[in-house]
Amino acid sequence: MKLQAKNSKIYLVKGGFMNQMPVLKSERLLLRPFKKSDTDDIQKLAGNKDVAKTTINIPYPYEDGMAEEWMSSHEKEYKNGNSLTLAIIHKKRKYLIGAISLTIHQKFNRAEMGYWIGKKYWNNGYCTEAAFKITDFGFEKLELHKIYATHMKENPSSGKVMQKIGMKKEGLLREHTIKWGVYKDLIQYSILKREFKY
Repeated sequence: MKLQAKNSKIYLVKGGFMNQMPVLKSERLLLRPFKKSDTDDIQKLAGNKDVAKTTINIPYPYEDGMAEEWMSSHEKEYKNGNSLTLAIIHKKRKYLIGAISLTIHQKFNRAEMGYWIGKKYWNNGYCTEAAFKITDFGFEKLELHKIYATHMKENPSSGKVMQKIGMKKEGLLREHTIKWGVYKDLIQYSILKREFKY
């Protein structure tokens, strides 16, 4: 099922999104498309072993060229209606904090949220603030029905972000993924559009 444009909002049309990638603003943050100038900061922040070990997809070591390769697909994937990946930027001081994304499953009108935050920015509420903003965009502009997310069992801090934006625990996915050769349990949370309050 394709979604059609209504009330000048951004919806899935003909297999992709209308308009350019969005720029979203919250109290302290700017969520914007990544730029070439972000490359070094991405490598430094995502390349921290403590960041990599808490995520499914970030490699370690984070080698030269990986940031460019990762960024190169963002605009195309957005225009094709597959995903939205944005940099988390401190609005006043302009530095990169991390990344947040929605991976869209058009057939079922749902998306999986993913995120990472540079270690030196942990415990400042940045991830929760960014998660609120992109969830609001997903429901209000993309008209998604459901947004869900998972975290590794040994990373409860990520689960707290999900709880703070109103997600409900759905269950434990036993040994659902592999990280550095070890099977990992994932805990899944979700929220429906009618449940979200921003």
